[in-house]
Parts: sequence; C-alpha cells; structure tokens
Amino acid sequence: MSGEARDACGVVGIYAPGEDVARLTYYALYALQHRGQESAGIAIGDGRSLVVYKELGLVAQVFDEIVLKSLQGHLAIGHVRYSTTGSSSWENAQPTYKSSPEGQIALAHNGNLVNSMELKRSLEAAGGDPTPEGARLPSSSDTDLVAAHIARANRGDMKAAILEVLPKLSGAYSFTIADGERVYGARDPHGFRPLCIGRLADGGWVLASETCALDLLAARFIRDVEPGEVVTIGPNGLESDHIVKPRHSACVFEHVYFARPDSNLMGQNVYATRYRMGQRLAEEAPVNAELVMPVPDSGVPAAQGFALTSGIAYGDGFVKNRYVGRTFIQPTQSMRQQGIRMKLNPVREVIAGRRVVVVDDSIVRGNTTRQIVTMLREAGAREVHMRISSPPIRWPCFYGIDMPDQDELIAARMSVEEVRAHIDADSLGYLSVEGMVTATSIPPENFCTACFTSRYPIEIPTEELRNKHVLESPQKQASEWYAGKTP
Repeated sequence: MSGEARDACGVVGIYAPGEDVARLTYYALYALQHRGQESAGIAIGDGRSLVVYKELGLVAQVFDEIVLKSLQGHLAIGHVRYSTTGSSSWENAQPTYKSSPEGQIALAHNGNLVNSMELKRSLEAAGGDPTPEGARLPSSSDTDLVAAHIARANRGDMKAAILEVLPKLSGAYSFTIADGERVYGARDPHGFRPLCIGRLADGGWVLASETCALDLLAARFIRDVEPGEVVTIGPNGLESDHIVKPRHSACVFEHVYFARPDSNLMGQNVYATRYRMGQRLAEEAPVNAELVMPVPDSGVPAAQGFALTSGIAYGDGFVKNRYVGRTFIQPTQSMRQQGIRMKLNPVREVIAGRRVVVVDDSIVRGNTTRQIVTMLREAGAREVHMRISSPPIRWPCFYGIDMPDQDELIAARMSVEEVRAHIDADSLGYLSVEGMVTATSIPPENFCTACFTSRYPIEIPTEELRNKHVLESPQKQASEWYAGKTP
C-alpha cells in the first residue's frame, strides 16, 4: 500500500496466573505494532480491580520498565490503534475502561461498527454512560459506546452482559475484554477481523489478532475464534458461546496487506498467499523487463513470486529506513508524502538504465505511487512498470479500513489507463479479483471483497453517517475541554 491507506488495529488478551502478564502483553503488542502506531495501551487485572495504562505513541514509547513493573495482575488485554472511528487523541486510545455498581470492564476493539449512532441514541435513552469519569473524558469511538452498553447491561454477570449486547452490534469487531477476573474474546458473525487463540507452555491462554504474536510468546496456536463466537477464559479454562450463526465474510485485504507475512490466517500462511498472488499477477499482466523489485516491505513476497513465474531477475531496488514507521498510518496526506522519502531510497546502481517492474500490494490514492515512480526515474530507470497484487480499489470500506471517502480512491474516478498516466508509469497492471482470491486457497464465499467489488456483506451507512468523526459532532466541546489537560 506504500504509504497510502491505514491499517487495522491489533488486540491482545492474556490469562496467565503466576506469569508476568504485563510483559507478555507488551511483547504481544510489539509483534502487532504493524497494525497501528497511533497509540498503545494495556489493561491489567488482579482479581479485584482493573488498571488501564494507555498513551499516544509506539509500544516501546508508551511502556518502559517502570510502567511494566507497576502493572501487576494475572490477566490483561492490550491494544495498538490507528483511528478508523474518531480522531487520533488520547481519550480515544484503548483499552476503553468503564465501571458500574456491578463491576469494571476494559475493552479493546479491532474493526468498525456501522450502527454507532443507533448505539449512541439507545445508550442516551437508557440513561447514558454509567461511568462518571466517562462524562468528563468524552470519547468519540464506537469502542467506547460498546463498553458503556456492556457496563450498563452488567447485573453481576459480565458474560451475560456481553452476550446481551453483542447481537445489537452491526459491523466489524474482534474484541478482547477484561472484567478483573476473566478475559473474553469475541468476533462479529461475519468474522471480518481475525482473532486467534493460543496456549502458553505453562498453561496460560493468549488471544491475539495474529499468530505472529503467539510465536513471539512461544505460545501454541489452538484455533481461531469463530465468527459469532464469544470465548471466556478464566479459572475454568476456556468456555465458548455462540451469539448467532456465522456468515463468513473475512476481509481479504488482511491476506493482501494487513497481516504480517509470518502470520497464518484461516489456515494459510500469509507469505505463501502473497507469493502466489505475485505468480498469478505475472501470468495475468506480463511485461518485458530486466528487473523485478518490490516496494518494501509489503510488496516483497508478491515480487518474488512474480520474478519466479516471469523468469525476470529479482532485485532490491529500494533500501528501507527501518527506523521510520509505516507511513500509510500517518493521519494526513502531507505527512504520508514526506514520510515516503524518509522511508525509501532507490539504489541507483541497481536501477539505472534498466527496465524495472515494481510490485506493490495496492494503490489507494495514487499520490505515493506516483512519488515512487518519480524517485525511480530520478535514479535512472529506463522504464518503470507498476504491477499491483490486488485489484483496483473502487469502493470505500466501513469495516475497519480508514478509506471511507470514495473520492479519495483513484481507481473509483479513473480508468486503469488514466491511473497509469497519473502515476507516470510506462505500464500498469492489476491482479484480478479471481486471481487474488484463488491465491489464498480459501473458498471465495468466505471473503468480503467489497472494496474491490462493491458487494457489501452488511448494509452500509447513510451518507451523513459515513464520516469517521461522526460521533464527535454532538460533542465538539470535547476537544476544547481536553486541550491543555494532562493524561
């Protein structure tokens, strides 16, 4: 995606009495840092109370040795965020905390709900947020609404409250939830966003957005949380409840771009899937060239597959600055454009005088891709051929990817030839929808492909409710209240 769109959040849940749970959660979040770089947080419980520590910044910036030692307990949930609903502010960092006379709850969310305004109105009708602190620290995220609903529904049985509220939600969610005694994990009935279960060597349990987090903790993969399932982890081990029959509409873009290549999704290794996408792309969009090179890091597996099938030599034409974050999750386009030159530098000796094929996973707005082509021409490339290992993105996503405005999607308003001219490439080729899905080795009916095909599994919001800041409009004073406050 080369700096153009934003990623999905990452969630963690750990139940491991006798272990350093805060440090385990920190490591798991570190493994999921690629899923969000705006904020990080951990909620930890000791059986009596919950403590939440969260802050803007990367995991390693938010947590140091002093903070980790202060977080004592036997269970925790964690979150790394980028904003799909609500702005990039401290009060919207997660986990979200709520309390009521019947207990405490902390909740971390990966995904995006499409009925947030309905939830807000029903919460107000029921009496509002049960947490007094919530009224003084207003959040503008759908996550905050869900936590408030569960806290209000809690009558002494947190699992019953969760099972009561989740059927009222519409959209994408993978939740990790803690109440001080147990950890819960839940996925929406469509299974848009991933969530897996692992087992630590000493018997503790781990929930995580991706299996790469399990690997870092040396946890054994057990299975995925099923769509429409709620798992409860506590003294009795793991228990399972199903809220509705699953419908299976997992986001195919997790396989194209979001997940780390060393993770496994739906039984398939992500690296191998992207490699096959590159092979299929070489068959569908061949080109006469002398070098195949990726846009690192997301384009590497597909570029390697393209090179093998095409017979064109593979080379690293860009050097990546490993100390610059993934530029696509920066909140503004100007920041993304500046970030791409900080992040990538072309190797003139590899590129100069050659016809190069540049493989990337997607084009969203087109500005970053145009900048990449310009950099390669400045480095002496004789021809620049762009090959994209996914189809043109023509429709917005409402299930957890921050590209809600169709006007921002270059392929929605331009033909392939017009996009090619805009990015100034000598040629441009995309992978077909069929080729992309076939490369996953997963049945096509199990995927959501709405951003490519406009086939939305859940009815999309009305025009006025599509803005990611929609929950902020009734509380404009929130940012004014918070200005100058110390978290």
